[in-house]
Amino acid sequence: MSFADPQSVTYPAPISATVSLPRTSVGVNQTEYGSSDGLHKLTASHQYGKRTRRLLRLDYAKLSADVLDPSLYSTKSMSCYLVFDLPPANTGGLSNAEELAVYSALKGAMTASTDALISKLLGGES
Repeated sequence: MSFADPQSVTYPAPISATVSLPRTSVGVNQTEYGSSDGLHKLTASHQYGKRTRRLLRLDYAKLSADVLDPSLYSTKSMSCYLVFDLPPANTGGLSNAEELAVYSALKGAMTASTDALISKLLGGES
């Protein structure tokens, strides 16, 4: 089962944009949603083996003037993703409720005090 089509992402300042991401690709255990300009992509995927890995990834890119020659532009990009590394469901591992509780705890730590933990992480602190 796929997510709703289209998906959308809302970037706060300094990007300040909401981008519609229609479904662009459906494969085995993976679906991609992307913007028409190719600068934004959301990917949901699943890998099954000794562990089950579930991934949600957002790729962002922008065109920037070259610092040495402002008449030239290049693409600068980054990605941010969340990975769940789980025991296989058939082993009697964790319930969906437990998995969601662990995610909620991490999300709470990341967003507490106006994203201070992530801001420090991006600044190189650990």
